[in-house]
Amino acid sequence: MATEATGPDGFFGEEVASGYDGSGGTEFDPAVIAATVEFLARLAGDGRALELGIGTGRIALPLAGRGVPVHGIDLSNAMVERLRAKPGGEAIDVTIGDFATTRVDGSFALAYLVFNTIENLTTQAAQVACFANVARHLAPGGGFVIECAIPDLRKLPFGESAVVFDLSDDHWGIDEYDVANQGLISHHFTRVGDGIEYSAGPFRYVWPSELDLMARLAGMRLAERWAGWGREPFTSESRKHVSVWERRLTE
Repeated sequence: MATEATGPDGFFGEEVASGYDGSGGTEFDPAVIAATVEFLARLAGDGRALELGIGTGRIALPLAGRGVPVHGIDLSNAMVERLRAKPGGEAIDVTIGDFATTRVDGSFALAYLVFNTIENLTTQAAQVACFANVARHLAPGGGFVIECAIPDLRKLPFGESAVVFDLSDDHWGIDEYDVANQGLISHHFTRVGDGIEYSAGPFRYVWPSELDLMARLAGMRLAERWAGWGREPFTSESRKHVSVWERRLTE
C-alpha cells in the first residue's frame, strides 16, 4: 500500500486522471460548481484568474465561460490532457509545474485553490511557499481564495490514528492521521466489478488560523471566511471553510 508518488505527474498520473471526472464526488454536483463559479467570478470582476491545481477544468471551464480569463498551473500532464480535450479547454493557458513555486507572466485579480488542494502540499514549508508565490502573482488588492476541509480530529479517539469517513456499498474510506506532523493519508477501497481497487494519497491538513499566518507572512490579510460557497456563516461546527485573503495595496 505505497503512498509515494512514482511518476512525473505526482499522484495524479494517468491511472487517476482517467477516472477523475467520473468519480462521482459531491464536488461535481452542478449546483456546487455553479455556486463556486459565482463566488469566484464576483471576486475576479474584470480581471484575470489564476487557478492552482487546475486539473481537468472542473471550475476553470465554467469560470472562463463567464468571461473570466483563466490561467492554470498543474503538475499533471495527464489531468491537463483531459482539460484540453473538453470544449473550450484549448483556449485556457496552462503552465505545467508545482503550484507552490511555478511562476507565470502577468498579474491577476484572483488566485484560487479549491477542494482541499492546498493539502496536496505535504509540508508546512511548501504551503508557506505557495502563499508567497500567489502574492507575487496578485495585483495590489487582488484576492486569494482557498476552499478546505476542517480537520476531523474531534472524531479521533485518544490513542487512535484512523477515522472512517465513508462507508457505502461500493466505497470504503479511511483517513489515517499523523497528529504530531499534521499528516493525513486517505485510504480508498472501491468495488469495481467483482474486485476491490485500492488507492491512497498523502496530505498535510492545515487549520484556518495557520493559513491566516501564512497569508500575513506573504503580505496578505484575511478579508472573508465562510462555511461554503453560498457565504454560509463560519462557526465551530463548520466542516469546511472558504477563505479570501487580499494582497495589501501597499507593501
